[in-house]
Amino acid sequence: MLTTKRNAIIGSAAIVLAGVLGGAASAQAAPAPVAAAGGTAPACIDRSDVTNNPDGGIAGYVYNNCGKTMRVKVVVHSWRDTSCQSIPNKQSRYFHTVGGRYDRTAVC
Repeated sequence: MLTTKRNAIIGSAAIVLAGVLGGAASAQAAPAPVAAAGGTAPACIDRSDVTNNPDGGIAGYVYNNCGKTMRVKVVVHSWRDTSCQSIPNKQSRYFHTVGGRYDRTAVC
């Protein structure tokens, strides 16, 4: 009896895992999200102005060209991340830290 339950659990886990890993193909692909929560910001967020300061820290503007208000933060390596800021469409926000190096811009 215990072996049967164990095998059923293992089989169920394998089916779920296959679905998660893409083993079950669907006829129609789901639309890709703009960005996952906490993931890297989409390409419509221009962060090309954010640079590393020679003596440490980051500074620069992040511009929103996504067509809607976006909430973003700058993830900083070896320092605390910036706060999450709402940036209306076609506007920018200035981000800076006194330490660390630029890692990425993320949605929040």
